[in-house]
Amino acid sequence: MAAAGSASWQPQEEGLKEICGLLEQQISPSSSADKSQIWQQLQHYSQFPDFNNYLAFILARAEGKSVEIRQAAGLLLKNNLRTAYKMMSPAHQQYIKSELLPCLGAADKHIRSTVGTIISVVVQQGGILGWPELLQAFINCLDSNDLNHMEGAMDALSKICEDIPQVLDSDVPGLAERPINIFLPRLFQFFQSPHASLRKLSLGSVNQYIMLMPSALYASVDKYLHGLFGLANDPAAEVRKLVCAAFVQLIEVRPSVLEPHMKNVIEYMLQVNKDTDDEVALEACEFWSAYCDAQLPPEILREYLPRLIPILLSNMAYADDDESLAEAEEDESLPDRDQDLKPRFHTSRFHGSEDAEDDDDDSFNVWNLRKCSAAALDVLSNVFGDEILPTLMPIIQAKLAATGDEAWKDREAAVLALGAVGEGCINGLYPHLSEDSGHQKGYEQFDAALMGLLRRILDTNKRVQEAACSAFATLEEEAAEELAPRLEVILHHLMCAFAKYQRRNLRIVYDAIGTLADAVGGELNQPVYLEILMPPLIAKWHQVPNSDKDLFPLLECFTSIAQALGTGFTQFAQPVFQRCINIIQTQQLAKVDPVSAGVQYDKEFIVCSLDLLSGLTEGLGSGIESLVSQSNLRDLLLQCCMDDASDVRQSAFALLGDLARVCPVHLHPRLSEFLDIAAKQLNTPKLKETISVANNACWAIGELAIKVRKEISPIVMTVISCLVPILQHAEGLNKSLVENSAITLGRLAWVCPDLVSPHMEHFMQSWCIALSMIRDDIEKEDAFRGLCAMVRANPSGALSSLVFMCKAIASWHEIRSEELHNEVCQVLHGYKQMLRNGAWDQCMSALEPPVKDKLSKYQV
Repeated sequence: MAAAGSASWQPQEEGLKEICGLLEQQISPSSSADKSQIWQQLQHYSQFPDFNNYLAFILARAEGKSVEIRQAAGLLLKNNLRTAYKMMSPAHQQYIKSELLPCLGAADKHIRSTVGTIISVVVQQGGILGWPELLQAFINCLDSNDLNHMEGAMDALSKICEDIPQVLDSDVPGLAERPINIFLPRLFQFFQSPHASLRKLSLGSVNQYIMLMPSALYASVDKYLHGLFGLANDPAAEVRKLVCAAFVQLIEVRPSVLEPHMKNVIEYMLQVNKDTDDEVALEACEFWSAYCDAQLPPEILREYLPRLIPILLSNMAYADDDESLAEAEEDESLPDRDQDLKPRFHTSRFHGSEDAEDDDDDSFNVWNLRKCSAAALDVLSNVFGDEILPTLMPIIQAKLAATGDEAWKDREAAVLALGAVGEGCINGLYPHLSEDSGHQKGYEQFDAALMGLLRRILDTNKRVQEAACSAFATLEEEAAEELAPRLEVILHHLMCAFAKYQRRNLRIVYDAIGTLADAVGGELNQPVYLEILMPPLIAKWHQVPNSDKDLFPLLECFTSIAQALGTGFTQFAQPVFQRCINIIQTQQLAKVDPVSAGVQYDKEFIVCSLDLLSGLTEGLGSGIESLVSQSNLRDLLLQCCMDDASDVRQSAFALLGDLARVCPVHLHPRLSEFLDIAAKQLNTPKLKETISVANNACWAIGELAIKVRKEISPIVMTVISCLVPILQHAEGLNKSLVENSAITLGRLAWVCPDLVSPHMEHFMQSWCIALSMIRDDIEKEDAFRGLCAMVRANPSGALSSLVFMCKAIASWHEIRSEELHNEVCQVLHGYKQMLRNGAWDQCMSALEPPVKDKLSKYQV
């Protein structure tokens, strides 16, 4: 058939010449011809049914042409087959396949490699069954002992293993066993080949099956491991990297396979973690996190920690060729260039429990050995905690004190390490103050770590400054109240850095100051601290113009300080408030008329200003009222609530809710507009895309409801009709939105029970499920006041969901408000009297014992 197929089609000299000419123009860098025109011409040829035959002929047989042209024909053929293979006539498919197979052993490596890629595409499109000659051709080549043939077949096979591994692990009619069973023994044999290329391709191919773990591989796993240990010290770095990758994948997917050999594997990984080739070391370094994630017994790893930790630390220093080193000036005295400043991202305010962990924005960061080592140290510190400190701290202290030209890299690595273990080793580094002096050693360690970091914040090298501020931010979050007694020395260092840093790192100091304020809260509100902290910030505040993006981190920093100081911020509040108003006004003008505003519109200015106003409102409480009453904030805020940008709306509704709590009277004149626009945020087909806006709007409606009471009634049913579907489809939605929906529904029911209670049976069950997930707080109390008010108005509405209501009541740790506690008692007793003839006991018997125990405090 193959012979007949090739005989029946022959290229025409004319067509061959034209296509080769086009390919030549396409690949020649100097060609003056328009590339898009050539591409159109090739597209035009693609309409001829035998165009792909020409390409196959050029790739396989155009001996007189350059390898580049033949390769170009092959790559074009591959792309065409991806889309067109299934529509081609069987005769043309057969012709192409018959031309490809003899090229597996082509003398030129590039031709072989291109052929391998095309073969993989053909198998993806037509399956193994559609090409019965292929497997036999592979076997013949692999067994031929001719390097070109072995490499060509191995290359094609490895591409199939990478792209479509499951194809070889399936039953093929007419074959006694699965193809993988035929190939595995040959692949293992190649592990011992004298040719590095064959060792690499065969090992890479077997590694593709770790996830699938076909029975053939499982049955010969000892042979595989034996082969891996045999290749462990291979002269080729590529092979060593694949050995490491195999161990990392095995420990992720099949740790049981490695358990009997674990000590040998760890010994090996320690050795290659110091490999002279960085990529091998990086691959090896992934092993430590994978080991800990696999939940294997930590004992085995424990004895290796004294050897592992120094390796990780030495790999945490910047490599000489680290890409991020090329970017920026190191010396602190040189100003930063604009291109050295990374983009920054402000996250709009969000009321409620955040779902996701906020990861640092890594969109411009490359994963490398240094970051991988820091990540491994982080994981180890979480598994082993303080046990790693005796090994770690002496090395860190030595590195912190290193001096000399390149020593900044050691100082920076030491600081990075302190940041990495900050969370896991919190108890060892920062012993709690309440305990006796037996912790003297711990204190010394904490002070050594803290002072080491503070001194490095003032390092002369910008990289060390940056790492020290970031590590310090971790320490602030973890050690929170421990920092209070040391606030003065901390503030002196931070404000000293504030004075000497250039722009790029200044942002990091703002962040460290903001995080410090979040961590110590009201402790900051003492004249001695404010005298150190505020004058430099206020000077900077006057220095940065309203249109400068360097204002963002300053606004964020003030937000944290205002919240921490509470009413202590009053003395600074007026100019800060007024400036936020001015910025929002200017930006809203710039949006429609940038010329008369004098600035280019940038919504981030509005978002940061709204968030700072929220921080002020939260800090000053009702003390903000005089500022609001003398401003046009109400009208500006309404405009922001209607903005087309979702992050502006998100921050606007957060501020609306905050203002509703402390001075609702000033929102009153435009109350109905605020309520309508807030309700609209919940009634949108694209709810999932603007979930944070909906979340804040929902919360703000609830805050307004409990202040304006009956005046909320015009929108109650609109809002309820949006909240019920959210509660009914809670699984797919953000946890915070579900909690806020449950609370707001309860608050509306509390202020307007007559409107809400007739609809109880539609939502009682899903509402009670949501309520039982919420932790005890004032907002939950309000929601339960609504529950009690509805039951009083319509007792039969909750009958069918009584079990769920009991579970919701049992979710309270304790109800602090005595009045609400009594109301809940009355509700339960009312149902107990209502349900005679054993119906109440039947309801009780449907509850789990812990739920019944919790209900006993309500005397039922």
